[in-house]
Amino acid sequence: MEKHRRGRGVGRRLTLDAFVDEYLGQHEVSPVTLAKLRFLLDRSVQAFGGYYLDELDPVEISAWRMTVSPGYRFEATQALRQVLARAVVWGMIDVNPAKQGVENPQRRRTEKRPFESWEELDTLAERLGPRLGPMVIFAAATGMRPGEWVALEWRDIDRDERVAYVRRSFSKGRLRSTKTEASVRAVPLQTRALEAPERLPSGASGELLFVAPQGGYLDLHSFRSRDWKPARHAVGIEPFRRIYDLRHTFATFALRAGISTFDLSRYMGASLTMIDRHYL
Repeated sequence: MEKHRRGRGVGRRLTLDAFVDEYLGQHEVSPVTLAKLRFLLDRSVQAFGGYYLDELDPVEISAWRMTVSPGYRFEATQALRQVLARAVVWGMIDVNPAKQGVENPQRRRTEKRPFESWEELDTLAERLGPRLGPMVIFAAATGMRPGEWVALEWRDIDRDERVAYVRRSFSKGRLRSTKTEASVRAVPLQTRALEAPERLPSGASGELLFVAPQGGYLDLHSFRSRDWKPARHAVGIEPFRRIYDLRHTFATFALRAGISTFDLSRYMGASLTMIDRHYL
C-alpha cells in the first residue's frame, strides 16, 4: 500500500534523519546498545540527514564511508545498512543503497597477545603486590572484561557453587547494571580464581572485591600507567600486553584445555561468531 501511495505521489517520504529517529524509537535493545547505535549513525546523518530515503545514492555512500575514520568505518557503514534494511522491509525503498555496490570490508583485527603461561602471570602478579596481583590472576582465570571485574562485589562470588555472577560493569566513571536478571552471566571459577581473592590484604573490606587505593572503583587508566606498565617492564614481559589481553589469555588457555567454543562464548558473554573470528 505504501508503494501504491508513493506511486500516486501521496505516500509518506521520510528523510534519513527522521527515519533514524523512528527506527531507534522502536528498536528494543539496552540503553547502552542504543546509545552506541546512535553514535555510529550520527556520522551518516551528518552527511545525508536531509536526503529522502529514495534519494540516497550508493556512489555517494561509497564516497562518504571513505571519509569516516578507519576506527569507525566498518561499524558506521553497518549501522547505516541496518537502518536502511528496515526501510526496505517496510516498503519505503526497494533496495538498500548502503549495500548495493558498497563494499564494507571488516577492519584489520588487532593482534591478540595472550600471556604464555601461568608462571609468567604469577611473576607479574608478584611484582604488582598483594592488592593488585590477585586481581590480575582472577581476571586471567575468568575471562571477564576489565569493566566487569572492576565492578565485582563479594556477594557476586558463590564459593559453594564455584561461580561468579556478572551483574554490572564500570567504565568511564559510569556503573551499568544488566537489564534483567535473565541477562546475568554465571562464570565458573577454577581453583586459581577461587584462591585469588583469599590472597587480598586482610584489611580489605567493603562491598567491592577489588578496591582502588583510596577506596571505590579502580580507575583502569591510572592502574595502566601507574602499576601495569611499570610492573610489566620490571619483569621483562615482551611483547607488550594490554590489560584486555588477560581476557584473551583466558580464551586461549580454555581452548587449549578442550573447552568447546559454545561453552566459551557463554562464559565470556560473547557470540560464537566473535569466538570463531578472534580465536580459531
